[in-house]
Amino acid sequence: MTEAVQGVAGSRVEWPAVRPEVVAEVVAGLSARLQKRLDGAAAKLAERPVERTGEDWRIAVDEETELVLHAPGGVVATSDDVRCGCLLAPACVHRAAAVTVCPLADGEPPTEQAEPAEQAGQAGQAAPGLAADESPATAPVPSPGAPQGDAPASGTLGAAERAAVAQLHRVGSAVLAAGVGGTGAVLQAELLRAAHRARLAGLHRPAAAAVAVVTRIRAARSGEPDHRLADLVAGLRELLGLSTALSAAAAADTAGPGVAALRGTARQVYTAAGGLRLYGLFSEPVLTATHAGVLTWAVDAGGGLHTMAEIMPHTDAAAAAPQAVGAGNRAVRLGDAMLSHREFTRAGLAVQGATRSAAGRLGAGAAVRAVRAAGAAWTAEPAARLWAEPPAAQVARALGAAALPPEVRPAGGELLFLDVTLLGAVPYGSGGEPRLLADCGGVVLALRAAHDHPGLAHRGNLALLATAPGLRLRVIGRLERSARPELRLLAIGEPPSTQLPSAQPPSTRPAEDTAPEAPSPSLALPADRAGRVNLGLERLQTADLTLPPRDAAPPLDVAPPLTAPTAGSLPPATPVHLLSRRVEQAVTGGRAVLALGTGAARGDRARLRSAGLATGASLLEGLLATAVDQPRDVFGRVVADDHGAFAGAWLAAAWYEEELASALCATAWTQEVPGNRS
Repeated sequence: MTEAVQGVAGSRVEWPAVRPEVVAEVVAGLSARLQKRLDGAAAKLAERPVERTGEDWRIAVDEETELVLHAPGGVVATSDDVRCGCLLAPACVHRAAAVTVCPLADGEPPTEQAEPAEQAGQAGQAAPGLAADESPATAPVPSPGAPQGDAPASGTLGAAERAAVAQLHRVGSAVLAAGVGGTGAVLQAELLRAAHRARLAGLHRPAAAAVAVVTRIRAARSGEPDHRLADLVAGLRELLGLSTALSAAAAADTAGPGVAALRGTARQVYTAAGGLRLYGLFSEPVLTATHAGVLTWAVDAGGGLHTMAEIMPHTDAAAAAPQAVGAGNRAVRLGDAMLSHREFTRAGLAVQGATRSAAGRLGAGAAVRAVRAAGAAWTAEPAARLWAEPPAAQVARALGAAALPPEVRPAGGELLFLDVTLLGAVPYGSGGEPRLLADCGGVVLALRAAHDHPGLAHRGNLALLATAPGLRLRVIGRLERSARPELRLLAIGEPPSTQLPSAQPPSTRPAEDTAPEAPSPSLALPADRAGRVNLGLERLQTADLTLPPRDAAPPLDVAPPLTAPTAGSLPPATPVHLLSRRVEQAVTGGRAVLALGTGAARGDRARLRSAGLATGASLLEGLLATAVDQPRDVFGRVVADDHGAFAGAWLAAAWYEEELASALCATAWTQEVPGNRS
C-alpha cells in the first residue's frame, strides 16, 4: 500500500523519526563545502512530496534522483537505512538533508526492561521485554558500550566520561553563543555527536538533555506551533548545568550519590511492590512530535500515586491527536484486567505481584496479576486525602519536585488537587487577555488548558466552563510556574456536598427567606461519568451543566459572589523580566546580539537594584560584560574562543532567574484577594 504524504515546511512530523546518532554520522560524512549547503538543501527537501510504501518513505529529489528512508516502526535506526540514488552517495547532501528534516526519535533504542529478580521468572530464562505499558520514549535503555546494571555507578568519572563531558560543554556553549538563528544543521549534528559519545560513556542524563536541546532548536527554527522559548531556555540550562557540575566533580575527583544522579540512568528500574489496591483518578492525553497516547493516574490505599501509559509512535501529525484520544479506549495492559483506560479512571484494580519504577510507573511483567475492582469517588478515601493538603503546601511540593531529576521525581509531584469556585472569564495579567479565573480559599488563580492542540478537548471544555461563574468544582491540574497563580487543568469532578451554615434554622427563618430559590450552578453529569471528567479526552456538553436563569436571584445558602482581582488589589510585580528577557535574548540571538544591547541595559540594572535584586543586577552586568569581551587579533577582528566565560555567566543568570521565579510563584499562592474566602 502506498500512501502519499505532502511534506511541507513546518510539518516534519509527517516524516519518519531518526535516531540522533544517525544524524551525527550522516552529517559528519559531508565535505566542508557540502556542509555549508546543508541548511538550504534541507529547506528545499522539506517542500518535496513524500510517498510512503510500507516501511519505506520515498522522496523524489529531482526527475532522476530518489531518496529512500527505511524506517521500521517509523524510526530510521542506522545510516544504511538512508539511501540516495545520486552519484555522490553516500557522501551526498541529500542524505544529510533528509535526516535533518526528520524529527529526532525520543529515548534510546529499546532492549530490555529491568524487573526485580523475584518477578523475572525462573533462573536461566530470558528477562522480560519492554513493559506493555511503556514506549521507547518512556522507557529508555542502555546502548551498546554503556555500563550495565540497574543503577549508575557512584564512582569518580573515568577518562571516557571526562572527555565526553568536555565535548558536551564545549558544543553546548557554542550553541548558546550562536543562538537559534546560528545553530544550523551542522552545529546541531555536532551536539548530537557529543550526546551519542556521552551516552556510550554512560552519561545518560546529559545525553538526553543534549538531544532535547536539538529538538527544541529545530522547533524554534521551523516555527512549530508547540515551540515555547521557556522550554528551550530550560533545556540549555539543564545541559550546561549538568556538564558544569560533572566537570567540577571530575576536577575534584569526587564520587558518591551526587555524581550518580548527574550521570542518570539508562532505563527505568522496576522494584517489587507486592499487592496493590488501586483506584482510578484520571487520564490525560500525551502528544509529542513522534509519540501519542494516554497516561492514566491511580491512587493506592495509602494515598500513593501510580501511572499506566499507552503511548505509541506516530508518523502523521494529523493523526496524532486522534491517536491520543483513541488510546483512552484501549485496554489497560496490566495482568488480566479487561477495562479501558477511560473506564479505569472510574473503577479500580486489585493487583498482585506489582512492579513499580521510582517515578511511579507500573510494570506489566508476566508475573503481574490484576482484576477489576470497585472505584472510589474523589470525595471518599483514599482519593479525598489528596485534596486535604493545603494549596500552598502542594505548590511548594510541586516546585520542589520540578527541581529533581526525572528518574527520582516522585509520581504526581507536579500535580495540584484543589477545590475551586469559578469566577468566569475576565481580563487578567499584564496583557489583559481573557482568562478563566477561579477562587481557591481566597487565592484567585487562572485556569489554563493543559494542551492547546485543537484536536483535544481541553480548550472547548474551558470555554464551556467559563459560562458558569459560581460553579464549585474539585479539580486536578498541573502547576504552571508564574508570578501569578496559574493551573493547567487536567480533570474536574463534583465537589464535596457542603452547605454554608445559616444563622437561623430553617424553621425560624422569615417568610421571605422561604421563597423558592434559584438553583446554583452545578455539574449534571451522566451516571457513567461517576462525577468526573477527563478534560483532554471527553467533551463537556451544555446539558452537563445546570445553570440558573440569568435574572434569578442567588440562593440564600450560597456565599456572596466572589470577585476577580483588579490591578490595584494585586501586589506590585517584581521586575524579574528585566533579567529573564536578557537570558532569553542570548538563546534566540546569540552572543553577538546580546552584546549590542549593553547600553540599553544600564537602566535595567538600576531598576533591579531599586527593587532589591542586587544579585540579579550583578549577574546581568556580568552576562553583558562577557558577551562583549571577545578576543581579537592585531587587525581588530574577532577571534573564535570556546565561549566558556559567556556560558558560565549565562548559566549563573539563568539559574538565578529560575530560583527567583520559583520563589515568586510560591509567594503568589499565599496572597489572598480581599473579600474572597470560599
